[in-house]
Amino acid sequence: MAKADILFESDDHRVVRYADLVKGEGIQANQFAIRHGSHGALIDPGGDLTFTPLTIELSRHLNLQGLDYILASHQDPDIIASLPRWMLHSNCKVAVSKLWSRFLPHLASTFVTSRVGEQWQSRILALPDEGARLPFGDTELWALPAHFLHSVGNFSFFDPISRILFSGDIGASLDGEEAAVAKFEDHVPAMAGFHRRYMAGNRACRLWVHMIRELKPAMIVPQHGGYFDRPETVELFLDWLERLECGPDLMEPRQYRLPPRVSAYPE
Repeated sequence: MAKADILFESDDHRVVRYADLVKGEGIQANQFAIRHGSHGALIDPGGDLTFTPLTIELSRHLNLQGLDYILASHQDPDIIASLPRWMLHSNCKVAVSKLWSRFLPHLASTFVTSRVGEQWQSRILALPDEGARLPFGDTELWALPAHFLHSVGNFSFFDPISRILFSGDIGASLDGEEAAVAKFEDHVPAMAGFHRRYMAGNRACRLWVHMIRELKPAMIVPQHGGYFDRPETVELFLDWLERLECGPDLMEPRQYRLPPRVSAYPE
């Protein structure tokens, strides 16, 4: 059964996390919806298989006609492959790094004519590298630079009302807790392998952590796995990431050598 967690709720503002909408061989992923009055935003809506179950769940909290934005942390299929369906069934705009904005119309090629694809291009907000503050009713949603963690054009998103940071793949975990992280030390093994391979170096980690500490987020919620919902686990995660050696930090000559003569593939 699909799981929906209400992460924050006030009179006219609600933040919902969806998990396990699709069962099977795919990687577990979280999707997030923010409703502010009659306005709505969807963060990292996922692949094509998530569209139907997500629209069913979303209808409990938000009218699709009130969907202002889809916010895409980066370009991977598990982030935004369902985009053509959202474009067809709502009037939303799509905020994504300028590096990936010109690629998004290619997703539409199997769904629509080239003329409609051109019209869709006008609904894509190409985020500059320094990020942006997007108007959202009488408030804002912030796109924060997270480049090279793990995509060269990558963003985290921040809701200043709930003070929730949507971190994308930063903090993602595999085969660990999928709810609020109870004991940080026990959760580290589920994050470590992914971060060491997919994050592009400690310098980027440190710069991102320094920026995030200025926000003092109430929660950090990644796109995969569990999330950090208490000041102590938020701080422990930031401390861990700040010290993490990853990507090129770990490269040695043995990783860059000619392959052996014997083929790794069977005939």
